[in-house]
Amino acid sequence: MEAHIGDTIIVRSTHQGEPERTGEVVECSEPGGGPPYRVRWQPDGHTGLFYPAGTCTVVHAAAHG
Repeated sequence: MEAHIGDTIIVRSTHQGEPERTGEVVECSEPGGGPPYRVRWQPDGHTGLFYPAGTCTVVHAAAHG
């Protein structure tokens, strides 16, 4: 997985009825875009260190339009 500052990470739930999580990458540990990432999660704005797993997707900032 590759993500950079400003990209959006979407984590889809593995359990029925649980909402997906969405957050913005605010810090990237590796210069090439490798994990872990510091992510500001919506809707409350808390930040945390994130190690991606199989249910997440990156939407690159350039794709936001």
